[in-house]
Amino acid sequence: MDFDGTEMAELTDETPRTSISGTKEQREWDNVDVEKSMSKERRARDEHLSRTKSAVSIAETLSLPREIAFVSVICMANFMTQAALGQVLAIAHIIGDSFGITDPGVLSWLIAGYSLTVGTFILISGRLGDAFGHKRLLLIGYAWFSFWSMVCGLAVYSNYILFIFARVLQGIGPAIALPNSLAILGVTYAPGKRKAMVFAIFGAMAPNGSIAGSVFAGIFGQLAWWPWAFWALAIALAITTVLGYFAIPEPPKEALAKKALSQKIRELDLESAAVGIAGLILINFAWNQAPIVGWDKAYIIVTLVLGIALMPLFFYIELRWAKQPLIPKECLTTTVGFVLACTACGWACFGIWAYYIWQYIEVIRGIGPILASAWISPVCISGAIAAIATGHLLGKIRPAAVMCTALTFFTTGTILIMTAPMHQSYWAQTFVCTAVIPWGMDMSFPAATLILSNAVNREHQGIAASLVNTVVNYSISLGLGFAGTVEVNVNRGGGSLFGPR
Repeated sequence: MDFDGTEMAELTDETPRTSISGTKEQREWDNVDVEKSMSKERRARDEHLSRTKSAVSIAETLSLPREIAFVSVICMANFMTQAALGQVLAIAHIIGDSFGITDPGVLSWLIAGYSLTVGTFILISGRLGDAFGHKRLLLIGYAWFSFWSMVCGLAVYSNYILFIFARVLQGIGPAIALPNSLAILGVTYAPGKRKAMVFAIFGAMAPNGSIAGSVFAGIFGQLAWWPWAFWALAIALAITTVLGYFAIPEPPKEALAKKALSQKIRELDLESAAVGIAGLILINFAWNQAPIVGWDKAYIIVTLVLGIALMPLFFYIELRWAKQPLIPKECLTTTVGFVLACTACGWACFGIWAYYIWQYIEVIRGIGPILASAWISPVCISGAIAAIATGHLLGKIRPAAVMCTALTFFTTGTILIMTAPMHQSYWAQTFVCTAVIPWGMDMSFPAATLILSNAVNREHQGIAASLVNTVVNYSISLGLGFAGTVEVNVNRGGGSLFGPR
């Protein structure tokens, strides 16, 4: 086929232009696709960074005065929880005398009833905070705590049944406040020395709160009227609630997923919560009621067996049936289980120590509540030193080593008071044990909290905090039940030193 020069020129002129034009258009479309892809990746990366670094941004955006106010309000959860425990430890016999209580087993319920609900209802409180907001739940917990503290004081016009009932309901307040306060700290501070120090300060509030509660209760109980100890606590909690509303920063928008109320309720895993709480309450009730009525009562055995039977059912529901388990699977590891078991043993030991050192000082040695509070006050100074030391240690050595050291202090402090003779000088063993025991408290609590906080995802911080607080407070109450059974069988209602030992 023949082509003239014109056609050949047109062909040679058009072909390159068409090819070049098509290449440019294709390149432009490719560039658009690449930009879109990069934009999506950039957007996803930014969203991921906003989720993972929001804790850093929250902590860094707070001014120093605002951060001090924020940490103070958060730490009040632990401080007030132990203050409510310490105030009854100091004036248990004064309260008992006003109600005509003579049975030591009934007296122990004044403490155990409070720790029972603190330890059991924490199990669901963290999940409630994850669903509805940790700040909101923390303020609700403070308000509830304040109201039932007021009722405890008003029970003086009724009888000890109302007082114990109010104490049980009072414990729900700190059960709500504790895990949500820790969850707020967990999402506000990024892992590191600063977070470790804040958690250590939070842990230091336990001994300081206990002593503050016992001192003020001793003053009111010995020099004025014991109900004012609870009314003063109610006023302080009401003020803390108001301050918390302004001091605690609002969570990031992405922290709370926009879900329907019905969906949030489904995700609460209420079935598991009901079974778990029921099992814990039944076991605890059996152990704390048995020293009063005896283990030969049928309902004690039935209650204990039912409680024990419900716990395997709880874990079966969690592992096989629950769509949103109350305890995340990443928490069900050997390491976490070992840490929680160590925490349980240590704090059960502390619960026994806390109750019986007051019995030893006030009943055996005949010391009044105010002087007894002064005798136990070294735990404040020792606790502050322990908190600072723990904050530095957690940034340098493994939390597991810190936990092991804490258990050594728990054991040493208990042995010291257990072997103290009746007329021995205060400075020999009693003083030493009050200086030693806070190291167990202030090392075990932040270590366990940090281990679980770093083991779970950011959205499960409330649940991790709930587990630690459940173990801590439930162990205190259960330990009193164990000790009560031993005392009844050894002391047999007498006032000797052998029962407390």
